[in-house]
Amino acid sequence: MPKRATKRGAERTPLSRDADVLICGASFAGLAVARELAGAGARVLMIDRYEVGERQTSACAAPTDWLINLGLMGAHRQTFRELVIHTPHTSVRYDLPWSFSTFDYREICALLQEQGDADFEIAKVDGRTGNTVHTDRGDLTAPLIVDGLGWRRILGGGENIQPPDALLSRGLEVHPAGERDDLEIWIDRSYVPAGYGWSFPARDEVRIGIGSFDPRFHVKEPTVRLTDDLGQSPDGFQGNWIPHALRPATDDGVFMVGDSAGHCLPLTAEGIRTALYFGLACGRELRGVVEGTQSREAALGRYHAFSAGHRFAFDSMLKVQRLIPRIHPRALAPALNAMGSKRFVDWSFGHYLKIAHPSYALGGPHGSRFASGAGASAASDGSDDGATAASAPVATA
Repeated sequence: MPKRATKRGAERTPLSRDADVLICGASFAGLAVARELAGAGARVLMIDRYEVGERQTSACAAPTDWLINLGLMGAHRQTFRELVIHTPHTSVRYDLPWSFSTFDYREICALLQEQGDADFEIAKVDGRTGNTVHTDRGDLTAPLIVDGLGWRRILGGGENIQPPDALLSRGLEVHPAGERDDLEIWIDRSYVPAGYGWSFPARDEVRIGIGSFDPRFHVKEPTVRLTDDLGQSPDGFQGNWIPHALRPATDDGVFMVGDSAGHCLPLTAEGIRTALYFGLACGRELRGVVEGTQSREAALGRYHAFSAGHRFAFDSMLKVQRLIPRIHPRALAPALNAMGSKRFVDWSFGHYLKIAHPSYALGGPHGSRFASGAGASAASDGSDDGATAASAPVATA
């Protein structure tokens, strides 16, 4: 298990201050917001219950071009150009039109933090009253507040639906030491009735897990069983609830990013790419406010519309997520084989990438300042998601 570095005892001093922008949550979405505010001259404060990079909660993988275009290849571990999907009756290997890479969570968070200039403090958020956020170290006030705290949507208005009734998936994985060559997915009801298993190699460890679309289904036993089937030891458990429904990206004057806005793609449960994507969009709108080019109300409206403009893609994937468990296992094999043609794979995975295209990372105030040289946007198909939130096109899945 990751070692907790949260301040305790005498180090946990009272905290009371004002800021121009208060970012609550210091994982991918919050760090992306802060990145876009670097150099704007604003007093930006980021808070989190844990140190930056302390608590990994996912398999940590993304399309490689997102890492390249954001200058994050220093955290890279392993790259894949093929995806292997297993069912009880067949295994298929898809040649992807773009590559997928695993990375180190702590290292990538550190790199993102370096690209911003926000102050950081450890504090547990308890709630909000107007422009004041209440923490276990004191009250913090800012006219611009970002909730990147996760699916609980702590800073939103009203009561939140809790699991198992909320629209959440349940995920658990282990990180045994070892090496594997393939990026693999299992669609197999012997492991999980509705969901999938995965194996994401990361150079010197293998990230193996089970995700269930039904939060009532516990995933520890099948995770251990899949790990054993792969000849690995179930070491380093970590898990999380995964939202699988898009929610409003603004709430009572607060900007919601990442899981707090449901910015995790249904069906695939891919949330890192979208957390970065919507975090960048939010940060660009906030930058306009602190630089005086637009009002807070305009930024709220533009960001809300930008996120809502992706609803068709999110809703379409949610429908497929709900459909797959109803398909008889024997019918999955011919369907997956039929979808394995190069033309179909390129088309489908190309549209999937466009939901949050890596070219979007090259827009905004940073441009390609952090991009890793000639490899930047290598997977681009010529589309340009633009430099501002409002200009980015939305493609369906």
